[in-house]
This record gives sequence, structure tokens and C-alpha cells, in this order.
Amino acid sequence: MRRTRRGIISLQLLLLLFTSGLILLLMVASLVAGTAGFRGYIADQLEGHAHDGAVAVGLSLSNAIDGRDEVASSSLIDATFDSGRYLSIRYVNTASGFEISRRDRLRVPGAPDWFISLTDLPEERFLKRAEVVRGWQRLGYVEVVSHPGLGYGDLWRMTRRLALGALVIGGVSLVALFYLLRRALRPLAGLEEQAQAIRNRDFRYRAPEANTRELARVTSAMNQMTNDLGALFEGQGKLIQHLRRMSNEDRLTGLASRSAFEQRLRVVVESHESRRLGVLVLVQLAAFDKVNRFHGRKAADALLKEMAEALLAFLRQHPGSFAGRRAGAEFALFLPGAALVDAEFWVDELLETLDGIYADRSEGREVAVHAGLAVADVNVASARDLLSASDEALRQAQMSHETNRKVFDTAQSVQLGIDQWRLQLEAALDAEQVKLLFQSIQYTGNDRVHHYHVLSRLQVDGQWVAAGVFLPMAERFRLMAQLDDLVLRRVLALLKQHPLLAFGVTLGTSSIAERSFRERLGDLLQAEGQALLSRLWIYLPEDAVHHHRADVGACVKLLRRHDVKVLVDHFGVGGIPFSYLRNLPFQAMRIDPSFIHNIDSHADNRFYLESIVPIAHSRGVEVFVAGVETASEWQLVTQIGVDGGSGYHLARPDENLPPATL
Repeated sequence: MRRTRRGIISLQLLLLLFTSGLILLLMVASLVAGTAGFRGYIADQLEGHAHDGAVAVGLSLSNAIDGRDEVASSSLIDATFDSGRYLSIRYVNTASGFEISRRDRLRVPGAPDWFISLTDLPEERFLKRAEVVRGWQRLGYVEVVSHPGLGYGDLWRMTRRLALGALVIGGVSLVALFYLLRRALRPLAGLEEQAQAIRNRDFRYRAPEANTRELARVTSAMNQMTNDLGALFEGQGKLIQHLRRMSNEDRLTGLASRSAFEQRLRVVVESHESRRLGVLVLVQLAAFDKVNRFHGRKAADALLKEMAEALLAFLRQHPGSFAGRRAGAEFALFLPGAALVDAEFWVDELLETLDGIYADRSEGREVAVHAGLAVADVNVASARDLLSASDEALRQAQMSHETNRKVFDTAQSVQLGIDQWRLQLEAALDAEQVKLLFQSIQYTGNDRVHHYHVLSRLQVDGQWVAAGVFLPMAERFRLMAQLDDLVLRRVLALLKQHPLLAFGVTLGTSSIAERSFRERLGDLLQAEGQALLSRLWIYLPEDAVHHHRADVGACVKLLRRHDVKVLVDHFGVGGIPFSYLRNLPFQAMRIDPSFIHNIDSHADNRFYLESIVPIAHSRGVEVFVAGVETASEWQLVTQIGVDGGSGYHLARPDENLPPATL
């Protein structure tokens, strides 16, 4: 729906008002002129009638009847008055000293009083005098006044006809003008829609062609400008996507590059805000150099691509996991939230798949796939230590010429198994043992809070577990919809309690992909007011956009219909083209912490952020960052021009909102 500012009139209405006013003025002028002309004609007729009557009576009294005889004169005047349209007839005989007069009252059939006073036919003009003589003797004079009543009636009928004709002609003219203007100005509505679309950074709308030369030129220019802007944005998006791939993806396999994988691993293992438990897996194809030597580089590259496809299929089965190519035929995977016993089972299945692919491509030669596993827990101080442990396990596995895996697990992890996780999560959600924490998203340049990101803690086995630990398992068991329902209801209650604050909630990928959850979400939002929902932010993971585009599109439309703001979270690691996001009406994006961690010493990530910010701002999209843990990182992202961010350097998650906001 188009929104128009109050007090601003449309061009079509302005032209209609001006033209209708002009037509009304012309009709009134024509009516006045016609009435005045006919009034003059009526007055001339009445004046002539009075003159003729006076002459006729005067001649009759002078010749046919003896004007000295009062009785005969009275009979003549009575007969004349009764037969003609006279207001009065008066005969004054000065010689004999008598006077005879007849007068009628002013009768006006059908004409209203206001019209009579407005047109005013003066009696003085219709009074005519004639002399009465006998031979050379002057007997007196006769005064005759024509009756204006019938003149008023004729004038009233003529005026009504003129007014009716003017109204009919004016009405037909206005209707014809309305449709003419509507047709002629129709392209302006298209131009208005196009301008609004450009304002919203939507370059898909094209204004319809106009029939008038001037508007056709403007429409053509606007459409060309829209095409150019769309092409420019598309080119910028492709350039950024290309730069991201060059710096973060392995060109051959499409997996994360070594530096990008290790950067993300450092965030997961070392970051206070994003730290997750899990298992790191290093996988290597044994004797790959022989394949390269005997079959050629092209066949070796095809084998690596097929291995990468198998790894990507494995990642899709394990939400939150990520993989990369380290060097040659060595790959790395991280399974967040996984217990060692489960990781061993999954890796065994993966090795069986990879070994089958490797054997098919080796043409009968003996091949093997080795893997080394290391557990990331509280005893691991850094990503380097975790990589060293996994690499040590990989070397142990390589001592065998057969496909196998080894585990480096000095801590003997006591994480829950997969079945225990399911039972514990279901019990905690059924009992609503969920605690909310609030982390502020702060503006750059000042300490003001943009909104509060709501984080959840779940009570598992008597302990409050961070989202980074239980979320991968909740996604795997399709329990995210139940968790998101619970969190959303609590956040809506918080919005009612704190009318000056805004809150953000992250939806799980499996929740977004679940149609029944979206229907419940729509019912939940429908029960709330627009003013409250305008302070709600919904975070959609970029990974969900990548794997569930249609579901994400439906979810975004639902949220925007209720004026809920949408933020694309973990931007940069989902692998989707930046240009695709222009088709989603989202209001903000939050850059993944892997791009912010040590950004002051990472030139590629800095360049990527510097490229993203201006394009996002050109579309009216706010840019936030996550995982800010040092003053130098915050200073640098502020200089780049991001709108705000979060991280332990700015504020830690807290169970309570600051007292100043309560």
C-alpha cells in the first residue's frame, strides 16, 4: 500500500479542482450574461408594450371617445386595462378636473422573491405617458405601466433552463476531464511506485510506458536508471561474493579455505562469546600423490571435488558443523556440541563413504582414508592446541595402511551421548527450564543501546548450559521450534513490560523450515499490536537462507506484514550470493564473529567488511558485528562505518536488564 503524507494533494486532484473551478466560473459568467441579456430583452418588450398602450388610449380618448366625458373615458380605460397586461392605467383630465385610474397588484407566477429582488425590473422604466387633445384644446394625459409579473416568470424559466444546461455541460465536461486526466496521468502513479521501490532499494519494478511524449521520456529515463542501478548493485554483489570466495573459500572444492576454517575455529574455541564444545576431525587421503601422478591433475581435481561434495552432504546432516580444505588431500571438520562417542560413529560412516569414492577412482589400487579426532572442551586453551591434538591423532591413524581413525582425548570427555542429549533436552523444554540472558547491541560512536539480543540457557542435568552447547543438538532433534515458541512468548511479555526497549530473538533453522511453526508464529504476532511488534527484531541465520530459501522468504513476508524487523545473522559464512539478499526485505545484517576476530591484523576480512558496509547502507540496511572482544577490534569496525555491534568488550550477557532501563 502506498503511503502519502498528510496535507499533500495529488496532481490529478489539483488539476481537477482547478479545472472544475474554471468551468464553474465560466458557467456562472455564462449564466449571468445570459440572464442579463434576456432581462434587457424583457425590459425592452415591457417598455414597448407600455408605450403602445399609452398611445392607443390617448388616441382613443382624443378621437374615438370624447375625453371630456368622464363616464365614457372610464369605460374605455376599464376595457383597455382588462384586455391588456398592465400594472396600472391612469387618465388625468386637467381641463375638466377629474382623474380615472386602474391598478393591479404585482403578481409573479412561479418566480421566488430572491430572484425578483435580484433581477429587479423597475416600474419607472415601464411607465409611458400620452397627451389627450380635442382639436387644439389639451384635455389632459394618460399614464400606462406594463405589468412585469409575466416578465419575471419568463425570465425565471429562461434562467432555470440556462442553469440546467450549464450544469449538464459542466458535469459532462468534468467527467470527461476526470477520465482524460486519469488516463494521461496514470504513468505518474507508476513513477511514484518506482520511486518508492528505488527508495527501498528494490530495482525490480518498471514503470509502465506513458502515452504522452513528456511523460514517456521521463518514464523511459526512470526505467533506464532503475536498470542501471540494479545492474550496479548486482555487479557489486557479485564482486563482493567473488572477493569473499577468493579470501575464504577453496577455489577447487568450494569448502572453506585453510585460513578461513582456522579463523572460524579460533572463534569457536577461543571466543568467550561464541565458544562451543565439540569435536575436531582431520581427514586425509592416503597416497594421493600417486593418484595425481598416475591419473593426472584433472582426474585428481575431480576426485577432490567429489570428496568435497560428500563432506558437504555430511555437513547438511549435522547443523552448525563446518568444514574446510587444509592442503592437498587433507580436510578438516568441526562438529559443535557433539560427544566423542557420537562423533566416532559419524566419522566412521563418513570414512566408509569417502573410502568407497576413493576406491572407485583408484582403479584397483589399494587406498585408504585416515582421520584424527580431538575433543574441544574446557581443557583446550586454543585452536592451535586443538589442531595439534587432532594432527597427532591423524599421524597415529596413518601408521596403518587401511582406512581408520584415531582419537586424541586427554580429557576423556564426559559429554552426554546423543540419546542422553535428546532425553535431557526434551525434559528441560517440557518443564520450561529456560533462562533468558540479555546482551546489548550498541551503536558505534556512543554507549547507546540499539536493542537487546536475547540469549537462552537450558537446564541440562542440573546445570545451565549455554546455547552454543545445546543448540546443535536441539537442531538435530527438531526441538528448536518448541524452544523458539517458548522464548518468543517470554520476549513478547518483556516488550509489554518495557515499552521503551527493543529486543532481538534468533530463530533456529529447523524452526524456519517448519510450516506449522510459521503458522503458530503468525497467530502469535496477530494477537499483538503494531507498536509493540515494531520493537521486535527477529534474527535469521544466513545458513537458513542458504538451505531453505523458500521457507525463509515466506517467514520474512510474515514478519514484515506485522512490522517486525528482520536481521540476517552470521552473515558471510552461509555461502549465499549477496545479490540474493536484495530480494528479501530485511532491515539489518550482523557479520559473523569469524570476520571480526583479530580483524585489526586480518587484511582480507577488513577489506571484505569495508566492501559490505557501503552496499548495505545504500540499500538502507544497518550493519552490525558480533564477537567484538578487544578495544582495537571495536575501534576498527567503528572507523569502517558499521552501525553497531556486540561482544564481551562491550557488554557480557546478563540475566537482568540495566537498572536505568527498568
